[in-house]
Amino acid sequence: MNKQDFLAALEEGLAGLPRDEIDGRLAFYGEMIDDRVEDGLSEEEAVEGIGPVKDVVAQITSEIPLTKLVRERVRGKRALKGWEIALIVIGSPVWAPLLLSLLAVIFTLYIVLWVLVAVLYVVAASFAVSAVGCAAGAAVQFAQGQPAGGFLMIGTGLFLAGLSILLFKLSVVSTKGAARLLKKIITGIKSLFIGKEKTK
Repeated sequence: MNKQDFLAALEEGLAGLPRDEIDGRLAFYGEMIDDRVEDGLSEEEAVEGIGPVKDVVAQITSEIPLTKLVRERVRGKRALKGWEIALIVIGSPVWAPLLLSLLAVIFTLYIVLWVLVAVLYVVAASFAVSAVGCAAGAAVQFAQGQPAGGFLMIGTGLFLAGLSILLFKLSVVSTKGAARLLKKIITGIKSLFIGKEKTK
């Protein structure tokens, strides 16, 4: 793929973005290819070094705020006609509550996801505190001349400390997983706004 083909495919993949954003990205990647060619690479090698167009589009998509994409799509290519505005106003008792409900559900799911992650951290911390309490209890048992109870408390404390460590590691993995999941969801939503229109 040469520079012209790459830039044409990139422009098509970025359709839906504001025109100035597309032009800026095309200029950036055009200069990048030119710099690599000046360094002695062929045009095809320079393009290949950048990577597949879909990966470049995905990278750009992840960098663009969702609000900018929505604003560009909502703004539209033409002004609304009077009858379209009337339909929007007349239909608002139906679509406005549905939209608010959808946003409330999405927000609730977002909160629930992070609450579940936070609960894992809290449970891990409670096991750690319980392990410390068992160590203190073991000291009391030994001081009272009850070694069996002391050893039981030590064993219980070690078990709880192990659970605490495992849950903490699970909490860290869950946090990273939740962040990745949210990033994929946002990227998926963004992809609904990008690359769906043919450039003119």
